[in-house]
Amino acid sequence: MQQIFLFLYRLRAILLFLALELLAGGIIFTHNSPQGAVFFNSSNKLVGNMLSVKNNFLSYFSLYSTNQALAEKNAYLLNRLDSVSPVLDSAVLSVDTVLSKNFEFWSARVVNNSIHLNQNYITLNKGAKDGIQEGMGVFNELGVVGRVKGTSSNFSTVISLLNTDLLISSKIKETEVFGSTKWDGLKSNEAKLLYVPRHVQIVPGQEIITSGYNAVFPEGISIGKIKAVNPGSETNYLDITISLSVDFSKLNFIYLVKNDSREELDSLEIEMETAGP
Repeated sequence: MQQIFLFLYRLRAILLFLALELLAGGIIFTHNSPQGAVFFNSSNKLVGNMLSVKNNFLSYFSLYSTNQALAEKNAYLLNRLDSVSPVLDSAVLSVDTVLSKNFEFWSARVVNNSIHLNQNYITLNKGAKDGIQEGMGVFNELGVVGRVKGTSSNFSTVISLLNTDLLISSKIKETEVFGSTKWDGLKSNEAKLLYVPRHVQIVPGQEIITSGYNAVFPEGISIGKIKAVNPGSETNYLDITISLSVDFSKLNFIYLVKNDSREELDSLEIEMETAGP
């Protein structure tokens, strides 16, 4: 042990230099957008390739469960095949005529996923060359998963619903009452429904779905069900806990959705905001 300490002591200047270099690099990438974007795209590609290799190796040992999940998904999709108008490389989903004209769907595989942090992210095996873009909604057959944060050529990084920075425009399916879903950083199977006034009558078991108001997700994708309701102690809103539909510890295959009208909607809203009353 003494020899180890002596060895580290002899290298103290080099170790101090490396620590300061890392600190300086972190400050540059954190507080400068151009350098941060270059670092994010480069690291996204490198880490994506490493995670893809790791995931391919680990997937060999879980082929049975993967095949079982695929069989269940195929049965679910085949039962609704007659109502589908799929696009090239799209996930086969049950959508009505309006959705088929306004939304496009892709499928992808999860190659990395975290659930134990306050800001959790998911890495997918498809990127810009596959048509994936920043801002796309991400979900699976159970419900909402997150939103695409950035892409490299072959991979995408997704802000998980288990991220305290993400808000999902939501509503209670049975009553059409609107709110926003946000993870509170505690349990990976629960979140909070925010901004529901205290006078609204809420019943545990009611389903929370996407509202369709934020141009990311189509209306009606499941988010979860109300687990508990308490009066807000310091606000005019109820304290509502949701049991999430998606089991984030078992993510494998997901779908991405793009709203073809999003740019038009965003530009119109910006124009209205700048025009004023």
